[in-house]
Amino acid sequence: MPSPQRSLAGSLLLTFIISLLCLSPTNSSALPAFARKYGLRCSACHEAWPMLNFFGQKFKDNGYQLMNDRDSPIWQNNAYWPATLRMTPNWHRESTNKVSVDQSPTGLRRIESSGFDLSGLDFHTGGTLEKNISFYLLPSSDPTGAFHFEQVFGRLDNLFGSSWLNVKLGKFELDNLVSEKRILTLTSISGVYQTYHFVPQGDGNVFGQIGDNQLGLELMGHSFNDRTRYSAALFSSNEGSVQLTNGANAYSGFFAFSQAFDAGKLGAQRIGAYLMIGEAPTTYLTSGGVPLINGAIGNKPFNREGFVGLFYFGKLDFQVVTQHGWDSAWFGQGYGQGVPNNLPGTTLLPGSRAPTWNGYLVETHYVYSPQLIFIQRSEWERMSRQATPGTPSDFGNIDMYTFGYRWYPIMTSRAGFAFHNEYSWLRQRGTAPLCSTCLVGSDLTFSSLMLGFDFDF
Repeated sequence: MPSPQRSLAGSLLLTFIISLLCLSPTNSSALPAFARKYGLRCSACHEAWPMLNFFGQKFKDNGYQLMNDRDSPIWQNNAYWPATLRMTPNWHRESTNKVSVDQSPTGLRRIESSGFDLSGLDFHTGGTLEKNISFYLLPSSDPTGAFHFEQVFGRLDNLFGSSWLNVKLGKFELDNLVSEKRILTLTSISGVYQTYHFVPQGDGNVFGQIGDNQLGLELMGHSFNDRTRYSAALFSSNEGSVQLTNGANAYSGFFAFSQAFDAGKLGAQRIGAYLMIGEAPTTYLTSGGVPLINGAIGNKPFNREGFVGLFYFGKLDFQVVTQHGWDSAWFGQGYGQGVPNNLPGTTLLPGSRAPTWNGYLVETHYVYSPQLIFIQRSEWERMSRQATPGTPSDFGNIDMYTFGYRWYPIMTSRAGFAFHNEYSWLRQRGTAPLCSTCLVGSDLTFSSLMLGFDFDF
């Protein structure tokens, strides 16, 4: 990819100054190792690294294969190793408008903090063990260096010679068109999709968050040109936890379907739908009166269903998600969050209801050039029924907005580098702590300003 006319050092300095006058990363899957393997530029698969384009999605759906005689690693140079390290040194400022503080006359005040920081480290490795046998392994750390396995799976591709039959086993991202693991926004607010993770205030169901990787089995298939796709996954309702704890005896399912269609000069557009339906525990057996973490029972149902669209208009594109959520009244009253807070024989408060809500997400990208992309995202989470009668109808509602850009001075088969700048703002209705002069909670707002070097090698 051609470099800008001015020097890299001068460009970085100029962009840094502009950012200061005008903005904590999350895991994403992007492997220069794949580009090295096939001799391709990263832009072959990415609209803007790490977000995939249509070809990149097809490559992923095929099991990280081009379906040619170079897919098997036996044909690679012995020095080739499919591995990538990713990290983001950054400066950021975090602000919360109302925090309980003893030294404030009202008991509340704004708290801000800023400084230089590090993201966690992602260590990606993936590809093929043999033709039509693929894998992915992602040990990931937090900023302190504490590691966990974010993603680990093996996959049998093109069973019986058909692209409609692919089986995956392990810990993986649920197959949705708008991928949180390839998100372009990185602040502490926008580093996740609020719509995928929204939980009503006081609700104990942490198991229904679509953005989190899950432990299970997935059947996935697609047409030869990848325009028609489906997936069906069965996974433990334990939020990806290992060693059969916190929901080992409960299962959930995720089903997705999407279809691409030709829009003439605008190219391929894609629409899809998904359903997450399952159950998770709310009751815990005891031993000597002590709740057993691995004795979770009392499974209660929940579901999420949504529609997704990817729309392209030249250099401008939109990602759109709408989602409806429903939780059992047990979750609405705070039971089920992975701790033994509900013993056998517990009954619900009279009038308890199943909470329901709707979420909306619109993310816009303007790809000025392969090296510069502007990003905007808006999300709105709206309660339609509170779990407890008498609760204000808008209690817990969220508005989130983010704006930013990523400039890529380099993006080669060896490495990727992005200068990332972003500002995010979030408001949640009625959730601020009570103060000495107020009887009900007011709105709680957060903002995050970030700039950093996002690179992988």
